[in-house]
Amino acid sequence: MRITIVGAGQVGRYLCKKFSSEGQEVVLIDRNESKLKRLERELNILTVHGSGASARTLAEAGISKTDLFIAVTDSDEVNLVACFVSRHYKVSTRIARVRSEELLMPDSLLNEEVLGIDLIISPNWAMANEIVKLIQVSEAFDTAEFSEGQVLLLGYIVNQDHPFIGKTLFEIGKMAADIKYVMAAIIRHGDTIIPRGEDVIQAGDKIYLMVLRKDKAKVERLFNFSSRLPERIFIIGGGDIGYMVARQLEEMPIEIKLIEIDRRRCQFLSENLSNTIVLNMDGLDAQALLEEGIDVSDLVIAVTRSATTNILGSLLAKHHGTKRCIVKITRHDFIPMLDKLGIDVALSPRQVAADMIIRYVRRANIVSVATILDTDAEVIELTVPDSKKFKEVPLKDLDIPKGALVGAVVRDGNAFIPSGESIIKTGDNLVIFFTRDASKIVEQFFKP
Repeated sequence: MRITIVGAGQVGRYLCKKFSSEGQEVVLIDRNESKLKRLERELNILTVHGSGASARTLAEAGISKTDLFIAVTDSDEVNLVACFVSRHYKVSTRIARVRSEELLMPDSLLNEEVLGIDLIISPNWAMANEIVKLIQVSEAFDTAEFSEGQVLLLGYIVNQDHPFIGKTLFEIGKMAADIKYVMAAIIRHGDTIIPRGEDVIQAGDKIYLMVLRKDKAKVERLFNFSSRLPERIFIIGGGDIGYMVARQLEEMPIEIKLIEIDRRRCQFLSENLSNTIVLNMDGLDAQALLEEGIDVSDLVIAVTRSATTNILGSLLAKHHGTKRCIVKITRHDFIPMLDKLGIDVALSPRQVAADMIIRYVRRANIVSVATILDTDAEVIELTVPDSKKFKEVPLKDLDIPKGALVGAVVRDGNAFIPSGESIIKTGDNLVIFFTRDASKIVEQFFKP
């Protein structure tokens, strides 16, 4: 597949790296020539110097041979014009990144259908939705849904005092044999492990559990994780992300305090939020924060424009007793370092947006897909093809490729967690966790 990407910022770079590593033909367009030269040296891609909104530049980049067109510059206008120009060529899929909230509303006059764009995505909107989703699964730092929400993939951190440290998966399974779940992966020191029964849980591990939504509370109790919705939340930063998060949280039984240093922005927030206490103060003012009760808050969400403020504000809150923090960062490569500082969840809007684009692109061949943040792993839901090797076969005899694991089966609209004896049938949907090394093998394995 030939993919043309306009914009060599963080989203564009991440997408180039991801697609080129999969052997796709990638062309990158940007006006910054030095940035293009550096990326061309680092990645196996073609680069074209110029504006993505220029028909001449697009022609030079081979737009007529492009299958997937992605415009992710910092300018809404450039992205929309670039996609509009690409309509004159036989480009199968067009994706644009935008900042304007108006373009994302379902009733907008300039929606995806009118503009002829397959997907319009906003990093801020995507980030706000990701934060709200994480709040609803309490202690989880990552989450994804499959089979219309029946199946959940939840990521948790094993803290130093966790009772399962030193225990094997086999021992944990014997403790509650009636509770159905699959430990899909262990992330340890940046490496992804597809676990087996003899693998031992260690402090600091990030574990991914595949569970049915109806069994989530039981599985969390088994693993000593909480599924309680936070009662008190502080949001530091009243920009677009903070505002969108607060607006969604107002529909839940949560006490919300939103801190914003700009007085004029506070006026806007007060006028447009009905159940949020808006405070005009500095997110790094320890005394003022303590007076407002940040020490007894369940969650602090730091989403100002300054990564430094977000990190320091979260560390300050944790020092004074806040149970959990979600932090917006601009540099995705900072995440491993922030883990060591005790910050629970670090998210980059550009990373979240890029992962949403990848999920959308993957939809063509499978039911749904989720990328696992800060790992080389993905999860897909695909339909078992009509092939002899898949008819009435026990899962243990299916010879699933190494580096892949079946976490759930969906049959006739109903999901269940399989065992090795579970019979796989043509037409079943399988939810499969796999590492990047196994992706091509998995794809080939499930071809009709």
